[in-house]
Amino acid sequence: MPLEIVRPTRLELIRTRRRIAVAQRGLNLLKLKRSALIVEFFALSREALRLRGDLQERIARGYESIRLAEMMEGPTRLESISMLLPDILPIRVRTKNVMGVRTPRVDRGTYRAVAAPELLDLPTSVDESIRHFQGIYSVVLDIAEKENALRRLLKEIEKTKRRASAIENVLIPRLQATVRYIKFRFDEMERDSFSMLKTVKRKIQQEGEGAAIA
Repeated sequence: MPLEIVRPTRLELIRTRRRIAVAQRGLNLLKLKRSALIVEFFALSREALRLRGDLQERIARGYESIRLAEMMEGPTRLESISMLLPDILPIRVRTKNVMGVRTPRVDRGTYRAVAAPELLDLPTSVDESIRHFQGIYSVVLDIAEKENALRRLLKEIEKTKRRASAIENVLIPRLQATVRYIKFRFDEMERDSFSMLKTVKRKIQQEGEGAAIA
């Protein structure tokens, strides 16, 4: 609100001071929220980094197991077995609340591939390869979950930072300027009233002195 149209009244001064107090409390809450989001962000970042390192090791072991299975069973036999493997079940994604941010969470009970009965007597080398790549699939889902959550947290951190900055650097200074303006107008009106009283008093004295002379 432009200062020119602010009503310099006691009520307006009280209201503005209350708004400053509310804005300050809101600013403090936003700063606390941002700090908590940053802590969660770095914790997830460390976990995602660890999972990526684990994934590299699992992929290396997985491809080594495939080469071993191919050596043991032959490429033709391995390809025939691969055609019989069951499809990966669809996954369900739920959400969890992290400081007001909805982040994805993979339902861990939905991404295990179910072995078909006819595959129960798989060669050991092939069974080992399947287990390796099921583990890889699990880690990939974990990484996707964590990195999606990181993007959402980062977006919320930036949003919270902008809101806090607007309150701290725009709203509160503007309200404080309003308070100063109202107090300045009060002082100005008080000076005007004092000058007027002095003028009236002087005139009364002058009139009294004139009447005494007459």
